[in-house]
Amino acid sequence: MTAPNVPAACLIGWPAAHSRSPLIHHYWLRTLGIDGGYVIEAVPPEDLRDFVLRLSLRGFVGANVTIPHKEGVLALSAPDARAKAVGAANTLWFADGELRSTNTDVEGFIGNLDAGAPGWDAAEEALVLGAGGSSRAVVFGLIERGVKRIHLANRTIARAETLARQFGPTVHPVTWDAVGDVLPRAKLLVNTTSLGMHGQPPLEVDIARLPQAAVVADLVYVPLVTPLLAAAKARGLKTADGLGMLLHQAVRGFEMWFGRRPEVTAELRALVEADLTKT
Repeated sequence: MTAPNVPAACLIGWPAAHSRSPLIHHYWLRTLGIDGGYVIEAVPPEDLRDFVLRLSLRGFVGANVTIPHKEGVLALSAPDARAKAVGAANTLWFADGELRSTNTDVEGFIGNLDAGAPGWDAAEEALVLGAGGSSRAVVFGLIERGVKRIHLANRTIARAETLARQFGPTVHPVTWDAVGDVLPRAKLLVNTTSLGMHGQPPLEVDIARLPQAAVVADLVYVPLVTPLLAAAKARGLKTADGLGMLLHQAVRGFEMWFGRRPEVTAELRALVEADLTKT
């Protein structure tokens, strides 16, 4: 814990030791010359309510929230429109004495696309793989940016149908077997599944079927260059990786807690990359 009267934020998760969030926030605190702190708090599910309701008493000005608590904190805070729409929150902060929550995965995903593939939002059709919590944030962000048709593929089609009902007529659920048929029309392909992650089965998608102007995004960041992104790069397609999203999603929380808006720089990315590739 940091010294008294020094603003500090934390990461709430179970488990949470693997997180790179402290590395990111400590970098910004150091480079911006802010006297503050950021620590990991491993909180088991049965202790979540007590921990969150006593967040301020524990000396924290806010928190990041990760698995498995992103849905649980909604009922313990005042969620904004994004957190409500996504059905999960990853950032907590205090405003007017009230604990509020939001989901910065939305702007993390969109900010990363803007930085890595400018002009991506000219795409009228997108294909999103997976229908979990990350997919909700992605779909919400794409709708906000005006993508007209979002094909949502999931191995369990019922989950894709549930999201389609939630987000409206822009979202079109498709079976996993139909992915190949949608690829030629998709100007943006987004993988929100764990397929392709280190230790997981590969994501089998025929990149050759995508249009030449397509953009490919993968939320996985271990490995940094997934087989999906490697195949896209080999075709000369623009790509956006999961590490970029991780960095961009951290910006607004830091600003709300410490009063300064940080930047995602090449130096910060290199720092986190080096940590991710440690053996």
